[in-house]
Amino acid sequence: MEGPTSHFYFSQRLRLHYVDWGNPDAPPLLLIHGGRDHCRNWDWVARRLADRYHIIAPDLRGHGDSAWAIGGGYDQAAYLYDIAQLVHQTRIAPVTIIAHSLGAGIALNYCGTFPETVSKVIAIEGLGPSPKVIAEQAARSIDQRLRDAVKDRRENSGRAPRRYASLEEATARMAHENPHLSPEQARHLTVYGAHQNEDDTWSWKFDNHTRWGVGSLSHADQHHLWRQITAPVLLVRGAESWASDPVLDGRIANFQNARLVNFEGAGHWVHHDKLEEFMAETEAFLAE
Repeated sequence: MEGPTSHFYFSQRLRLHYVDWGNPDAPPLLLIHGGRDHCRNWDWVARRLADRYHIIAPDLRGHGDSAWAIGGGYDQAAYLYDIAQLVHQTRIAPVTIIAHSLGAGIALNYCGTFPETVSKVIAIEGLGPSPKVIAEQAARSIDQRLRDAVKDRRENSGRAPRRYASLEEATARMAHENPHLSPEQARHLTVYGAHQNEDDTWSWKFDNHTRWGVGSLSHADQHHLWRQITAPVLLVRGAESWASDPVLDGRIANFQNARLVNFEGAGHWVHHDKLEEFMAETEAFLAE
């Protein structure tokens, strides 16, 4: 597979990585991956659009080939700053954004903070917990939530990166995580998502501390930011995913101009599970 060129930029003194698919005179398109993922998970999407767009895909802090944040700085405000810095330093505004999961949540918060810099946005399962889960969380007092968070982080602070005996073993774990992946997809995602250790074992590139750091903005704050988005929004959901339907649960009402597409036979990674159908919807939306 022909690939992009690698580049680095700095944000809060962290050296962060992104790939550039070239075509700098074309309209800019930013692709933002999800949690414990990496920028090369977009390769299949990027190849379809690189002839018409200038595509940039970052590795979020603590992911892929970007630096890990000392002190565990993985909250929403930190991620948002990184994306704001990337857009600023590469001079790509106004930009179209396609983002997944954690990356989609970051993208929507960014779009609401800097709406003038965004043309369109496609958010694949980036709305976070459903209203039911939010209500359950709110039933616990803030002191109890903080005590539980401290306990969870302390218990997990010594969690070492898992080591796999071979690249093939890591690829099997990738395939197990998403049964919809083809063998070629699973291997590609593993090759770019893992590194070889000195003892010949393999580990995932992401920092384990990214698992516990997506707070800092309340759900009410994020809903407010969604209401500030002026660009058209396409919300994407896999019908087999854990994510609740934002039309049925009412969250789509937080957007000025949004519509939802549900993809049958797809889980959380819609752009992998149903690539052709996803690209058809994406192409149509971008052409509007």
